[in-house]
Amino acid sequence: MNKTYDCIVIGAGIAGMTAAIYLKRANIDVLLLESSVPGGQINRSARVENYPGFKEIDGPTLAMNIYEQVQNLEIEYRYGEVIDILENKNQKIVKTDKEEFLCKGVIIATGRVPKELGLENETTLVGHGISWCAICDGPFFKDKDVCVVGGGNSAFEEGLYLADICNHVTILNRSEKLRADSILVEEAKRKENITILYNSVVNTINEKDGYLSSILVEQENEIREIECDGLFIYIGSKPSTHFVKNLGLKLQNDYIIVDQNMRTNIKGIYACGDVILKEVYQISTAVGEGATAAMSFKKDME
Repeated sequence: MNKTYDCIVIGAGIAGMTAAIYLKRANIDVLLLESSVPGGQINRSARVENYPGFKEIDGPTLAMNIYEQVQNLEIEYRYGEVIDILENKNQKIVKTDKEEFLCKGVIIATGRVPKELGLENETTLVGHGISWCAICDGPFFKDKDVCVVGGGNSAFEEGLYLADICNHVTILNRSEKLRADSILVEEAKRKENITILYNSVVNTINEKDGYLSSILVEQENEIREIECDGLFIYIGSKPSTHFVKNLGLKLQNDYIIVDQNMRTNIKGIYACGDVILKEVYQISTAVGEGATAAMSFKKDME
């Protein structure tokens, strides 16, 4: 822990990489920390059709395009799970599971993680039939029957992706009303191998020989068994803020509260992307927030 960085960006998703790019181009010494692969949750998206400049692009490709910019700018990049941020006079100490770093300011861009159903066998069957990423695991279920839980854009986007790989896709929505954009819903309804079930709640996950074999679904007070090889879960996400619990940041439902310039209630700490409390969670908003956080840091350094 000898070198002191100007700024450390925690999280190499869309918002974090954008912030790092803007900081580096402003000649600010920046370190980008990530515990997984660059791109964050966008890597789970099979199709992106609402980001300006791209008629259609898959999430991993978009993420790697941005990461190439990070590499071209020679932004320092380290892997590690951040476990704490400490105040040290006018500096911050960022602790990971591997090492510690000193800096003048921190931009938190850790995004969100998928929610679980909370059912028995759910975690033990991860990689054995349970998944939160169709683009990652879909090819393992070629010509097989799978179920998708959720009624939002993610569920329908991934359901459509799976329909081109799998024998049959059943989309399970817990209510009568879908939250997905109508264009996605209509496309799914036109697919002969997609079935949409309404008022359907998964209450049991069955396994055989260590693999998912079927699920029990409660539908209008009746229980039905659906045999399937894969279960893809898209019921929302929760912010990744476990490491800031002792910092004193203002949170609401575990989301970080920021002002319009991405400043938190603690001097020298900023946040952007899906980890903050906001109205719209999209790639385009994450990019803008990453740029804003970087410029706010630059202004506060002057």
